[in-house]
Amino acid sequence: MGDLTGLFVFLLTLLAQAGGIEPSSGFCTGTQCFAAFRHASEFTAAQDRCADRGGHLMTVRSSASHDILSVLLGSVTGRYWVGLRLAAGCPDAAAELRGFQWVTEDRESDFSNWPPGVDDSCSSPRCVSVSPEDAFQWTPEPCEQHLSGFLCEYSFRDPCKGLAVAPGESVTYRTPMGFAGEDVLLLPPGSTAVRMPAETKYVCYTQRWLPAPWSCEIQAGGCEHGCTVTPRHEPSCFCPPGQTVNPKNNVTCEAAADGHDPCAALRCAHACYRDGDSHACLCDHGFKLAQDGRSCVDVNDCGDARQCPGENFKCVNSVGGFQCVCADGYAARSGLCADVNECASFPCEYKCDNTPGSYKCSCDKGYKEDPTSPDRCVLHCGKEECAAQCDPNNPFQCFCPEGYVAAGETPVVCIDMDECFSSYCDQGCTNTFGSYVCSCSPGYTLVEGFRCVQSEEDSGGSGEAATSAAPRPAPTRRPSGVSAGGLGGIIVCTVFFVLLVLFLAHRVLNGRGKMESGGARKAAEDEAHGLRRVTRDP
Repeated sequence: MGDLTGLFVFLLTLLAQAGGIEPSSGFCTGTQCFAAFRHASEFTAAQDRCADRGGHLMTVRSSASHDILSVLLGSVTGRYWVGLRLAAGCPDAAAELRGFQWVTEDRESDFSNWPPGVDDSCSSPRCVSVSPEDAFQWTPEPCEQHLSGFLCEYSFRDPCKGLAVAPGESVTYRTPMGFAGEDVLLLPPGSTAVRMPAETKYVCYTQRWLPAPWSCEIQAGGCEHGCTVTPRHEPSCFCPPGQTVNPKNNVTCEAAADGHDPCAALRCAHACYRDGDSHACLCDHGFKLAQDGRSCVDVNDCGDARQCPGENFKCVNSVGGFQCVCADGYAARSGLCADVNECASFPCEYKCDNTPGSYKCSCDKGYKEDPTSPDRCVLHCGKEECAAQCDPNNPFQCFCPEGYVAAGETPVVCIDMDECFSSYCDQGCTNTFGSYVCSCSPGYTLVEGFRCVQSEEDSGGSGEAATSAAPRPAPTRRPSGVSAGGLGGIIVCTVFFVLLVLFLAHRVLNGRGKMESGGARKAAEDEAHGLRRVTRDP
């Protein structure tokens, strides 16, 4: 089991790099493999495709590596990129490699194959190709030119020797780079071998060939139909209904003996395997057997910390499996999870500091982070009185933090408001700098930050008062910024309104007095002239 775990950890990253276009030919020698790709590409794209599989464009620094070109391109035509380029400056005929360097960033070479009369001017092309049509001479090409293909080089450790072959047998090998062959002396880890006619399979791991089935995560364990894990945590191949696993190689499927399928009566939801002299149900990887012995339920693969061992990786569980992805704040680069500089997208209103996997916003003096939006800043005083923030182009347009009011003219200051004076709280209230705290008497519960509701279980007068610094009720909120000119205007309007009311009251009272005095004079004059009201008897 230890071998399988190590194999999984090693090959998961290796196989994740594979994919894309397949090589047209390949060759391995010592601890290096070379591959030719017939795919039209410019120089940079070719280099990226080599890097996707853990390699780089081929270097030709010896006559031995020059001979490998014939193996890779002996039967094809066209021009292919190799890893030689002029990074900067102009070609220098007197310098080693004429000033060019390999993509491995060195200029060492025991071999060169420049064509005669090569251009040494500054306008000379800066990348190099080879072709069998001119004896693989190093021909400068414009780097943006799309050539017929490119050559890749891969290095590795702990290779496996080729398997011994008995008379009547043959072995076919396939490397992680995507090319296959039979006459191979050394193969890189992750290579697979198929021995015919038995159809037994093997995978190379640290100089050893492990027989199939191996870990189900790696090429389905080498199984022909499907791979799962037994209750003893061992990989096992299974076959479709009506077929059983070949006991000679444990990977291929064959018709059930005498047409009798021993698994048919079990009605297994996923798969059936041989368990000693009998058969039993088992589930695909990522599932476990239910209590009925035949159904399967999903398991949390991410419960095992070894599933995604790479630094800054995290495991994401899915139905029947899992994925290894980069943790938040990291992005995949060349098979690793590298930190993302979030500050490059300017997420903060003021200052941004990048941190591993995240970032932190900070504010200038006189401001603090907005509790509702940490990437923004709001005015902050933190004491009873502080200077207002005024528009430099308009000194009368000043702003104060929430819970403060502007006062004075020059300079304008912000004075803490006593919100408790406005009876924002049902019961107790404590003023704080820029805010206030509501509290309730024992036996009451504070709700919505300002109301006190009698508790279901009265405390009987014991216990401490409940407090909360919740925001004040919306109808009584005050603006966070009041200009000095605006405050003066409010005062002038109030005085004018009071004077207007007094004036109108005086006019009304004065008019009523005149009417009463006029009526009295009229009665006196009537009496003086002997006038009497005459009534007629009925």
